[in-house]
Amino acid sequence: MLKIRPIDDRVVIEVLEAEEKTAGGIVLPDSAKEKPQRGRVVAVGEGRLGDDGKRAPMTLKKGDVVMFGKYAGSDVEIDRKELKIMRESEIIVRIQS
Repeated sequence: MLKIRPIDDRVVIEVLEAEEKTAGGIVLPDSAKEKPQRGRVVAVGEGRLGDDGKRAPMTLKKGDVVMFGKYAGSDVEIDRKELKIMRESEIIVRIQS
């Protein structure tokens, strides 16, 4: 179990693997795969601290599947898992299941 807790409005995202096939069924070699832009939220911070001393609530929660910008966040590796740490505002969309 991953023991990591982001601070303020940051989220930790487990990067999901890039697609190995195109929509038409063509298998992509590793060199042609795009950098993954999807992930699953594994931890969220308490929220951004406002000027009034109150925390803004986070809109994301653990388990949400999200999309983010190609170069968003910081890449880290913990327990052999590829993770990204970024601010909630860098998340582009939450994918509904």
